[in-house]
Amino acid sequence: MADINPTLAPARPESQTDASAPRPDSLIDLIELLFFAYRDFVGDPDDILAPLGFGRAHHRVLHFVNRHPGMRVTDLLDILRITKQSLGRVLRELVDEGFVDSRAGESDRRQRLLFPTPKGQALAGEFIAIQSRRISRALEECGPGMREDAGRFLMAMIDPEDRAGVDRLIQHAERGRRPR
Repeated sequence: MADINPTLAPARPESQTDASAPRPDSLIDLIELLFFAYRDFVGDPDDILAPLGFGRAHHRVLHFVNRHPGMRVTDLLDILRITKQSLGRVLRELVDEGFVDSRAGESDRRQRLLFPTPKGQALAGEFIAIQSRRISRALEECGPGMREDAGRFLMAMIDPEDRAGVDRLIQHAERGRRPR
């Protein structure tokens, strides 16, 4: 990789700088680290998905369907914040290839409930295993107590109004229940 001179980053005009906020260039290294960490974190599953003709949207859908069997399509739309059309295309491909099963709701037949198939569970498990190894290695390199610190940091990166919903979603998955 070529050397990059961080001093060449353009500074914001003084009139746009909030005195209480950190200077933009003081956090640029963390911004770049997040980009590189994300690249490698999703790159591992990308390598598995490419031969299937799938991409990152397929990974995200399969992840949440696997973690929350019986999830409603509307809940998945809220989580992913993508258009119904985009989700429809990805879901159709996952269903057609046998990774996800879409069923009508028992109490409301208009609802579409999503379940991973055994094939979908296996693929999602492969993603979780490879990404868990990456996270475990990073936490070990950082030392004791880092899991909790990392969790707090990541939660703090989420918009404040979304944190409670994200926490509920994670807690429900850990208890093996479908979110409401």
